[in-house]
Amino acid sequence: MTHVAVIDIGKTNAKLALVDGGTLAEIAVVTRPNRSLPGPPWPHVDLDGHWRFFLTHLGAFQAEHGVDAISITTHGAAAVLLDRQGRVAAPMLDYEHSGPDALAARYDAIRPDFALTGSPRLSLGLNLGAQLHWLLAAHPDLAGRVAHVVTYPQYWGWRLTGELASDMTSLGCHTDLWDPWQGRFSPLVERLGLAGRFAPARRSNEVLGGLSPEVAGWTGIPAGTPVAVGIHDSNASLFPHVLARQAPFAVVSTGTWVVAMAVGGAGERLDPARDVLVNVSALGRPVPSARFMGGREFEIIRAGSTAQPSDGDRAAVLDAGLMILPAVEPGSGPFRGREMEWTRRPATDGQCMVALSWYLALMTATCLDLVGAQGPTIIEGPFARNGDFLDMLSALCGEGVETAASATGTSVGAALLCLPDAVVEQGRPRLMPAHAEALRGYAAEWFEHL
Repeated sequence: MTHVAVIDIGKTNAKLALVDGGTLAEIAVVTRPNRSLPGPPWPHVDLDGHWRFFLTHLGAFQAEHGVDAISITTHGAAAVLLDRQGRVAAPMLDYEHSGPDALAARYDAIRPDFALTGSPRLSLGLNLGAQLHWLLAAHPDLAGRVAHVVTYPQYWGWRLTGELASDMTSLGCHTDLWDPWQGRFSPLVERLGLAGRFAPARRSNEVLGGLSPEVAGWTGIPAGTPVAVGIHDSNASLFPHVLARQAPFAVVSTGTWVVAMAVGGAGERLDPARDVLVNVSALGRPVPSARFMGGREFEIIRAGSTAQPSDGDRAAVLDAGLMILPAVEPGSGPFRGREMEWTRRPATDGQCMVALSWYLALMTATCLDLVGAQGPTIIEGPFARNGDFLDMLSALCGEGVETAASATGTSVGAALLCLPDAVVEQGRPRLMPAHAEALRGYAAEWFEHL
């Protein structure tokens, strides 16, 4: 494989990237906002807009570089309902819609325990099972029209190949629908009346099928070009390290969500009340994980500021004990339900950015502790470029912090599904900061406030 085109859909943006199979570098990238359409009947994903975007740029990638394989990665808490003709039976619900909360008590009566699924009970549509329950209960006509349920990466695989599947990483992402220890569907599928309608669960690194002649005609990519089954985005960030490292280690995937995943850790007593869950790796293995909406929190607090903190800003934050206490986004994370507060207001935008970066690192350290992370911690995504975040985390993680060799972990991880012989570069160790002791004192005070 020389060039792998990757459909990469996060909660904030949809992206198409072309990854070079030899260097694992992105040689072409195009993006569009992943804006929810307002409805009716409910806030939903712009599937047709994304599809036109992907077809246009797959054709451009083929014309300029050539495409040898296609892979797919998307955010979780998402599935598409198809009718008997393979058409979308209902608009794909935006998981931040509050509709499912209206039937929370009825859903709680049928959902399996955390001990069986590794899924914590979450609000809105963050449990995919709750989404499906609400859609089917609130719209009784829908049940008769649904022939197939496909998890989100495989919806795009269906449109590319005509082959139906679900993938284990998406099913294992706090859906309530999967037993990660037995590698099978949970009893909830039958309780929802969907037995036999979920597309078969497959491993992410299998070949779903070949590109259909129809899509080949639209894009110029040869018919039969292999398309991977696809993968949930946090697990795409994890996949390169699963291939390249011996356990134990942890990976922190950063974006709209910050997800801390412990491979071979000591997370035996997981607390679902603190947004701890069991993910499933691309190899089908359980991975204790904890998360919070760190990218969203970053955008809320910085409020558009691009200030670059100075050493004076850092000293002022330390001296004043200036802190953000959780949670900026109280609907999820280890301090769910707690309202954010400042210990005192920052005097400058630079001080605000320092306190924000350290807050995000302290939240990340909390998540790593909750899942019993051991060994080095590898940071993926945009937070790997935030020096203050890395300094605080390095001061707190005794076994070292590394930044991933690739700045685009999801796209590269997804491309690796098609590149079994690729050599994955190790992460870059982060040096312990000179003011580590002062940072540990700041962290201790932060935890005392909690």
